[in-house]
Amino acid sequence: MTRHGALTTVNHMTTDLADRVADLMPQVLADLTTLVELPSINFPDHDLTPVQQCAQAAADLLADAGASVELIPGPVPTVRAEVPGPPGAPVVLLYSHYDVQPAGDTTQWESEAFVPEVRDGRLYGRGAADDKSGVVSHIACARVFAGKPPVTLRILLEGEEEYGGEFEEWPRTRPQEFSDVSAAVINDLGPVELGQPTFTTALRGIIGGTVTVRTLAEPRHSGVYGGPAPDALMVLIRLLDTLTDETGACAVAGLGGGDWQGADYPEETYRELAGVLPGVPLVGSGSVASRLYARPSVNVTGLDAPAVADAPNAILPTARAKISVRIPPGVDATEATEALARHLHDHVPYGIAVEFTPEAGSNGTLIGTGGPACRAYAAAMRSAYGTDPVEQGVGGAVPFVANLVEEFPDLEVIATGAQDPLARIHAPNESIDLAELQRSILAQAQFLENLAAACGD
Repeated sequence: MTRHGALTTVNHMTTDLADRVADLMPQVLADLTTLVELPSINFPDHDLTPVQQCAQAAADLLADAGASVELIPGPVPTVRAEVPGPPGAPVVLLYSHYDVQPAGDTTQWESEAFVPEVRDGRLYGRGAADDKSGVVSHIACARVFAGKPPVTLRILLEGEEEYGGEFEEWPRTRPQEFSDVSAAVINDLGPVELGQPTFTTALRGIIGGTVTVRTLAEPRHSGVYGGPAPDALMVLIRLLDTLTDETGACAVAGLGGGDWQGADYPEETYRELAGVLPGVPLVGSGSVASRLYARPSVNVTGLDAPAVADAPNAILPTARAKISVRIPPGVDATEATEALARHLHDHVPYGIAVEFTPEAGSNGTLIGTGGPACRAYAAAMRSAYGTDPVEQGVGGAVPFVANLVEEFPDLEVIATGAQDPLARIHAPNESIDLAELQRSILAQAQFLENLAAACGD
């Protein structure tokens, strides 16, 4: 990947708006630093105090940018802000989330996860990209217009995206927030590479749960009883093996899938960014993009079994695994969960009973790009980046987006952002490229001007 310029360089832009965005970037960096310092991890067994503090900090920054702000109570607060445009101007929804993933293995971080640090033009820290970069982008759009944007801005910042919660149901439970919106900007994604403006047009959904195998009342000596007595872990391993076929592709029937019609994902780039070791083949079949965006994938993300160092020489009576399945757009999450449960019950070996506890799933979605708002955004991207935008799919799920598209099918949804492939979201050493963040903010601000002009014609 090629780096594109320094913090205050935006390709060939010389307009007043580009200059204002460039002048604003030290404030953007200060705002992002303030938010990244707060470990806003909304996961079980984590202190929610930093989550609530982050919501308040984002609200304070929005108020400083000229927005009217309220904190809507819930398990964690939702920040709702509004910045009025001229009378009769369209309403644009700006969405991001302020909660973050846990830091994970802290020994793998080159600097502390919640002590932001700038190195080589990137700000490092958990949440710097996902998705506090989106939060500060929306704040910057209020600041760059000095609190008087060309359209009315409705800003929603949630704190439940990473683990799930009530907010993703807002399109159904609080439709009044969206019924008057002309376009929604989902700033929780990013470009295919630095300097290449990108629309995300497909998001996979997610299902999963925990499967449990029980075979004995308690552990038994493997020498005295081994042979006839079924080992729960061995049974579970055989069951998990049925989830994929001989190529490594998902073998659960009824989960759909097809070929991705957009640009492919270069295998060399994918291997580098995924960290696939030399000599290790990729699994599945078809193009890399099809495997990532248009077909189901299955992973075992957790396993309950004794650690090797402390394992007794005994037959295990119980074993559990956490299964995560990504489903293509257009596949119903409830039906897919039923298909997964059916597969597990039908394929458990030796006729042994198996327990499956499903988790709440979410649908994937397809996002159209043919409307006037998308055309206005594409023009803004060309101005900010100096090149035409491209389209990509994303393997991850954003449940709120799927629900928004389902409930408001005529609403133009624009999914974009500054999280480039080097951002390492959900991994150690997460970061955001500050020049890419600047370009992304400029494109978003230019879009607001373009949309206002188009609606005024």
